[in-house]
Amino acid sequence: MSERRPKIICFGPGPAFKGGISNYNTSLALALDKEGADVHIVSWTQQYPAIIPRDFKDRASKSDLLEGTQIKVSYLTNYNNPFSWKKTVDFIKSLNPDKVIFQWAIAIQGLPMGYIAKRLYKWRKTEVIFDCHLVVQKEGSSLDKFFTRMGLSHAHTYLAHAYKTVNELKATFPKLSFSVNENGKRAPMPNHTVIKLYHPVYDMFKPKADFDTESVKKQMGLKKNVFLFFGFIRKYKGLHQAISAFDLVCKQRDDVSLLIVGESFWNTLPKNTFGAKFKKLLFGIAKKIFLKKSDDEQDYNPLAMVEELGLQQDVVVVNEFVPNEDVHKYFQVSDTIVLFYLTATPSGVESLSYNFQLPVLATKVGHFPETIEDGFNGYLAEDKDINDMANVMLKAIDKPIPRDNIKKSAEKLSWANYAKAILVKD
Repeated sequence: MSERRPKIICFGPGPAFKGGISNYNTSLALALDKEGADVHIVSWTQQYPAIIPRDFKDRASKSDLLEGTQIKVSYLTNYNNPFSWKKTVDFIKSLNPDKVIFQWAIAIQGLPMGYIAKRLYKWRKTEVIFDCHLVVQKEGSSLDKFFTRMGLSHAHTYLAHAYKTVNELKATFPKLSFSVNENGKRAPMPNHTVIKLYHPVYDMFKPKADFDTESVKKQMGLKKNVFLFFGFIRKYKGLHQAISAFDLVCKQRDDVSLLIVGESFWNTLPKNTFGAKFKKLLFGIAKKIFLKKSDDEQDYNPLAMVEELGLQQDVVVVNEFVPNEDVHKYFQVSDTIVLFYLTATPSGVESLSYNFQLPVLATKVGHFPETIEDGFNGYLAEDKDINDMANVMLKAIDKPIPRDNIKKSAEKLSWANYAKAILVKD
């Protein structure tokens, strides 16, 4: 008789949504499916309060990332409709899963996720797991600690991608007993297991073997050495630092390009509609009440620096959301990825770059010193030091990182090993 396949619920944004957490949740589901699990994605229909002035749906991608699998997707949970939270709990219980894995990346979701997790935890028929991309928010509000405690309180097991996250978890719940390991072994309750893993390397986006790099570089107006900034334009990602450092590089070399590819995070709704204006007004009031002024990024516009610094001939900007099927070309025309972040948790863009064997240039913040070995798979710059950032960009050209080094780094960060740690039996 064949062994019963473990049934796993991956709760988080399904492939209909934009962004790293959607890609991550989909990749995790794919990895668990490959390991023989029966996987069901239970997704939001709306992830955030309705007043947030942003479109989170992926309306550009044509490819089906789940094609050829048995993974099922149900879009059920509306942040703004508590009746949908109960419906989600009832639906998950009806599937009778062995494990439910919640994607935790933003404190404001603690209200609905806490409601759902608490009821599944008390049900005592499934292991409740939180996959923590962070614990302390990059841009904090006065309510974040409250929502974080509400969201993360009811779990048997936590997954962390860096020891920084493990320490934040312990600090958030000082009265809980945590057992930390890197192999997936579960500790008996009342201990809470923390499995310290990593951010796996995305394998949903792959280089195309027949891609004509030089031809595409010429079409895009790129020079010999290309630095890439990829992903949503957010303040914490430090694009303003990357542009300032690149400006210094341009003063020393004329064979460099900075390729900026990504959507401005707060610029996705039509500006002149009543609905968009009303959402922006309400959201602005909420931010003034709960968010520190230094963390407000709605007017963050580093792209204006390109013209201010006279870099129009050296910087190529693709200021839009990139469909899944087009992701590969921006990595294949580039030589290095630039992650001069202000703060950092394990990064999907970093993971993505390894899949294309791109060296990483990053600041010494967050987890980067854990994942980037200076001189081996990338170079690290001092935090907030624009001159040092320019120096590591120049070093990447003068002392290029061997692509085989990137491949070796990526081998340690496989989705297969990540999925196996989750599936470890008690």
